[in-house]
Amino acid sequence: MKRMKRVLAGFSTMLVMTTVLAACGGGNSNSTSNSSSPSSNASNSTASTAEASTTSKGEKVTINLWSFTDEIPNMTKKYIETHPDANVEFKTTVIATTDGAYQPALDQALASGGKDAPDIYAAESAFVLKYTQGDASDYAVNYADLGLDDQMVKDAGIAQYSVDIGSKDGQLKGLGYQATGGAFIYRRSIAKDVFGTDDPAAIKNEVGPGWDKFFDAAAKLKAKGYGIVSGDGDIWHPIENSSDKGWIVDGKLHIDPKREEFLDLSKKLKDNGYHNDTTDWTEAWYADMSGSGAQPIFGFFGPAWLINYVMNGQVKDTNGDWAVTEPPTGFFWGGTWLLANKNVTKDDAKKQAVADFVKWVTLDTSETGLQYYWANGTMKEGEQGTKDSVASSVVMSKSNGEVPLLGGQNMFDVFVPANANASGKNLTQYDETINKLWRDQVREYTAGNKSREDAIATFKQQVKDQLGIESE
Repeated sequence: MKRMKRVLAGFSTMLVMTTVLAACGGGNSNSTSNSSSPSSNASNSTASTAEASTTSKGEKVTINLWSFTDEIPNMTKKYIETHPDANVEFKTTVIATTDGAYQPALDQALASGGKDAPDIYAAESAFVLKYTQGDASDYAVNYADLGLDDQMVKDAGIAQYSVDIGSKDGQLKGLGYQATGGAFIYRRSIAKDVFGTDDPAAIKNEVGPGWDKFFDAAAKLKAKGYGIVSGDGDIWHPIENSSDKGWIVDGKLHIDPKREEFLDLSKKLKDNGYHNDTTDWTEAWYADMSGSGAQPIFGFFGPAWLINYVMNGQVKDTNGDWAVTEPPTGFFWGGTWLLANKNVTKDDAKKQAVADFVKWVTLDTSETGLQYYWANGTMKEGEQGTKDSVASSVVMSKSNGEVPLLGGQNMFDVFVPANANASGKNLTQYDETINKLWRDQVREYTAGNKSREDAIATFKQQVKDQLGIESE
């Protein structure tokens, strides 16, 4: 999961090919993903070897596993631990997404084929559509051809947005192990001061549904000296992922009205002093999580990974003073999907080995499945690790999502419906590039450097120049 993503700064670009007869480490590595954060470029890799014990006879099946962090490779150790009879070994290649290194290397390896081609490979939300629906989708086997059918997906309670993103023409090609439906994460003490309660059921009606109510809340907060969010990036993900259409419609650049409205909502935040005008993934943004920014900030929008892998290391004195509630509009942010090479079906032993691992990661709802360990923070026996929202609502319904940062609130009560309310039908394989261009122009507009019309015109020209895509 990308624990979503992978934290964030300071990892050097790496290409590490490791023969992991089953990877090292187990547990939650720092990995979170989002199309605009440095975390999408972070990767931390270690080489280690661990053989899969087996009672079976014969040569082990070697699975080539490619990823952009060590998160999925580290899962293989737990897999071997819980499947002692598995006659398999994992050869792992980890390439950081820094400077765009992962995708070209993966593309070349898939195209070259042969014994060193990836059997299983990971793709994050910023570029997953390229591999499930876009230019590189033909390399991926349909899950049904691995024996992983639609009924299994239904029985596991996998969020529809994740299925939609992982499917092409009705055929499932990729699923994640984490779910990244978003919530509104707010300060309890500020809620009590301004709204007289910190009850999530009451606060959701203060901040939504809809942006009109959100800005009504912003005005009430400002009257008492608080900002509602840290920067305009905090509202971008809910806006982006709740739009009716994506950036490309019938081969042309399309600006959905909800995304165009981001210009106006961002300017409204700035003009009224409703935020601290920070940029996400910067020190100023982190400072607002700890309450040390220019003005105290009420909340942030994000999935469970933002709480667990970002805020958890930044909140400091505000730890325990947070809660989660439903956002003004449903959205998701980030995620990692697992795909398998269609060539694995040519060898029955490899096909079965790949299917077993993919199923354990993405669809197994038992207490020995990856998602149960992940949700409850029990990847390492005897050690309480980080809890996270997972793909299966069935798993979350029987898991304990109470975390100290949220004052003991069970976050799964909010994230299960959040995952169900997210949409996966407005993405394109060009989102990583187009989102950055759009957000840069919005900030040019809100800073007064460009008119609204000029910002839009510049954006359209940049998309044409960089991607060769004309506007409608």
